[in-house]
Amino acid sequence: MIRLTRYLLPLLIASTAACAQAPSTSQASANRVPVFKSSANAVVVDVVVTKGQGEPVQSLHKQDFQVFEDGKPQSIDYFEEHTALPDPQINLVKMPPNVYTNVPAAPLTDSVNVLLLDSLNTPRQDQSFMREQLLKYLKNKQPSTRIAIFTLGSKLNLIQGFTGDSGLLQAALKDKHFGFSPVTAEPSRSRSDDDADKEEVAIKAEAFGGPRGMGTAGVAALQQSQAEYAGYQGDQRVAMTLDALQHLGRFLAGIPGRKNLIWFASSYPIYFFPKSTEKQPLNNHGEYAKQIKATSDLLTLSKVAVYPIDAEGMMNDHPMDSEHDLGAAGMGGGLLHNTMEGAAGRSETISTMQQLAADTGGQAIFNANDLDGALNRAIHNGDHYYTLVYTPANKQMDGNFRSIQIKLGDSKDQLSYRRGYYADDNSAPSLISAKPQKTIVSASGSNQEPAQHSDPLTPLLTRGMPAATQILYAVRVQSADPQPALTAKHLGANTKLTGAFTRYTADFLIDPKKIQLDLTPEGNRTGKIQVGLLAWDHEGKALNWVGGTMVLDLNSTAYAEIQKTGIRAHAELDVPLTNVYLSTGVYDLTANKAGTLEIPLAPAAPAAALSSPSGK
Repeated sequence: MIRLTRYLLPLLIASTAACAQAPSTSQASANRVPVFKSSANAVVVDVVVTKGQGEPVQSLHKQDFQVFEDGKPQSIDYFEEHTALPDPQINLVKMPPNVYTNVPAAPLTDSVNVLLLDSLNTPRQDQSFMREQLLKYLKNKQPSTRIAIFTLGSKLNLIQGFTGDSGLLQAALKDKHFGFSPVTAEPSRSRSDDDADKEEVAIKAEAFGGPRGMGTAGVAALQQSQAEYAGYQGDQRVAMTLDALQHLGRFLAGIPGRKNLIWFASSYPIYFFPKSTEKQPLNNHGEYAKQIKATSDLLTLSKVAVYPIDAEGMMNDHPMDSEHDLGAAGMGGGLLHNTMEGAAGRSETISTMQQLAADTGGQAIFNANDLDGALNRAIHNGDHYYTLVYTPANKQMDGNFRSIQIKLGDSKDQLSYRRGYYADDNSAPSLISAKPQKTIVSASGSNQEPAQHSDPLTPLLTRGMPAATQILYAVRVQSADPQPALTAKHLGANTKLTGAFTRYTADFLIDPKKIQLDLTPEGNRTGKIQVGLLAWDHEGKALNWVGGTMVLDLNSTAYAEIQKTGIRAHAELDVPLTNVYLSTGVYDLTANKAGTLEIPLAPAAPAAALSSPSGK
């Protein structure tokens, strides 16, 4: 073990003290807010209240709100205001090389933000504009704003987990292998695809001697075939979009607080709840009704508000584009027809965006060339909100849609909230988790016992999760020196790990003031801490894991010593030679509190290259 205690503890304490000057409401709220599942028949609604130019309305009270379900008044069981704190000037102590800490750089808000960059439903030229505007925003992002970035093309990809570090977010976006670059996903349709179809029809019509775009049965059959294929592509986009949103719902389920899903696209193929003019739910998506309801349930349980942002910026007329009649374009009546057709398409897109936002409690942003500013407004809009919980008077879980209406007296302020839910008897969505840990973590001055088959820490170590800060710690992560031989037995619980690897050591220094150590009748202090490492590849596949439980039983002398030196833990893990995201974590099994931190590791030199044949 590397002796870090006396060197790192002053740095950890200094960083903690600096951050404590402006404490966050996030952890306090996480401890106070009860967790409700749909099976408990409780409805949780987050409400954003704004005025004027989008400024938040603060200091409202429970009695200011009225809640109605299907037009019937409901009693509010629980109420809380979530206030975004201003960003103070905090200068954290600089950590030594290879040393990381989960002490936040600024007070954290009660909400997190997911950027979904959708190339599946966005033309290539709009993607370039979107990328440029996002980089502009990230350069000036506030450190308290926690963001994760996903891309949606042929599949959903996580390119950066939750972090407030602007540099990490920009680097992830620019990464040549895993970042975001303009692409055309397989089921997508571009203007050039429409242009090619119309050109093919024109050539066929000329070959049959008929007028352009008209004519024979062969031309009509070709047009029908093209329409069917375009419809197939549309169906594929709907299915892939729903699958991506369900993955996001499951991923976000384990994160407390409100989640703002900021979705950049040029078109939106779905909505969740029936329109006010529809007698039956989801008339326009009947074949996907079951999948849409399942997706809506996941987003509801995960407290996700959708903020659709039009990636095109300003919605301009394109009367000469291929989706219009190119033969008529430029001629008075034809040009007017194309312009009107374009306006109808834009109107449909705006309507869908507004419905998505209204369905989930977000806000739609369109006709704005300043996507940087639009993104800033969306995040600012979701930072301050109120949580209301009520138990519906209608106890029947019949799967039908229930509308929610919230009023704020005679106020003219704007309210954004989820406008309903499906009364499905669902349990909370399952969390992604790795296999149970088996290997014991060594710890100075403590007894050890095997970790349980299932544990509360592992789900918090999922790739991309935000850092938990209820327990603060520093950890030095570096390749072991010397490295073992390539033929040495692998360390870690993944028995299928093969090939070249690097062995890493992780030395934890845990702030003892954040750990509950109970006083026994004998005068000792006892507690139980779980420590774990879980290595992921960029695709979110668990590569290897290790962890265990430390049982602390400290006499007065040992207790006084750890107040000075901190609680130490040491672990070693072998990982393949690839980009690795190492999730580290500490869990207080007595107080049910956690600290976690994800650390990106570049490929290091393989074990065989750094060791003797004997591995000594």
